[in-house]
Amino acid sequence: MEQRIVTQLMTCMDQFHQNFARSDGAASEMDTSQSSDVEKIKPAEGYVVVIGATNRPDAVDRALRRPGRFDREICVGVPDEDARRQILEKLTRSLRTHVEGGQFDLDKITRVTPGFVGADLKALVDQAGSQAIDRFIDVKMNENGPNWWRHPCSQNEMESLSVTMDNFEEAIKMAQPSLRREGFSSVPDVKWADVGGLDSLKQELDRCIVRCIKHPELYKKFGVDMQDGFLLFGPPGCGKTLIAKAVAHDAGANFIYKKGPELLTKYVGESESGVRKIFAHARTNSPCIIFFDEIDALTAKRGNEGAWVVERVVNQLLTELGSSSDQGVFVIGATNRIDVIDDALLRPNRFGRKHFVPLPGANERASILKSLASSGKKPLSPSVDLDALARREECNNLPGADLASITDE
Repeated sequence: MEQRIVTQLMTCMDQFHQNFARSDGAASEMDTSQSSDVEKIKPAEGYVVVIGATNRPDAVDRALRRPGRFDREICVGVPDEDARRQILEKLTRSLRTHVEGGQFDLDKITRVTPGFVGADLKALVDQAGSQAIDRFIDVKMNENGPNWWRHPCSQNEMESLSVTMDNFEEAIKMAQPSLRREGFSSVPDVKWADVGGLDSLKQELDRCIVRCIKHPELYKKFGVDMQDGFLLFGPPGCGKTLIAKAVAHDAGANFIYKKGPELLTKYVGESESGVRKIFAHARTNSPCIIFFDEIDALTAKRGNEGAWVVERVVNQLLTELGSSSDQGVFVIGATNRIDVIDDALLRPNRFGRKHFVPLPGANERASILKSLASSGKKPLSPSVDLDALARREECNNLPGADLASITDE
């Protein structure tokens, strides 16, 4: 059925092209076989324009994408920050907005909605309006009880009904952009306070990633490019994954989390295609942080016998990392086997920033234990001395994961 539809569409488009593009009046056998009404149409009398829309261009039959048919392709991308602001201005033009003590801050809403398309922004505004109505109803119920709807609203009450920044902030928490529903991970609920120790690494990641995402205009003003890949390496359980999640939470950017072995498949071309899709999603929804955990599974040194799948993945990673510069894509990798990673990936503009995550010392162990205890999930007796516990000989050379296990026990 689909093949018949495509064939008929190609035939119709070819006939229109021949009729409207002809200017010398010459007739062919196909022209004479057409109806007299079609033959009487002249180019000056009008044109037929066929416009198609799709979010899966690769699924369109190739015969329809050749010259003379759908030969002009226009990519309507995800709106950037300026475009989102213009869309929000139009969507909120008819709203009664209010912020106590100042003007309604559209700029803030624009900054915290990366990856939102027009339909997502429309849903966001609708949700904010719904939040405002719910707030108004709650006030009426508190004043008049369950039968609040029997009491008509006064003019002053209707004028007080407005959408506030609080409504938008609540709506943003509930919103799920269309492009995040496939390929994106939820932003982890891990804060800097949850990461014990590693103070110097925290400062470096905050300077090179978090601030660059929150204040890109400052880095652009001074021509500073901080978008070099980060590689965190060290013994297992030392907090490499945890600190990457804390970066994503603090930056508030889109987040893609992948484990290296998940991308490896036995089918030819699938692994490289997976890498391409990850970076394509990230560029479309920048700013975005990509975190590859156990990246050594993807980046083993080339030339080893039987590692042809990994070699193709390494080549694809080299291509993507080289083209992601200045596109709002930040890449973090974590491994406990830096010695097996291909040397080409460790040079600048790839994973040029390498940071060793060591086993915690006594002070770091105490900081980790306090972070674990401060979560509120494990109420401690006042008699527990975490500093003394961290200094015990049995805790020497214990990574953070083992300390977390101790608190669970």
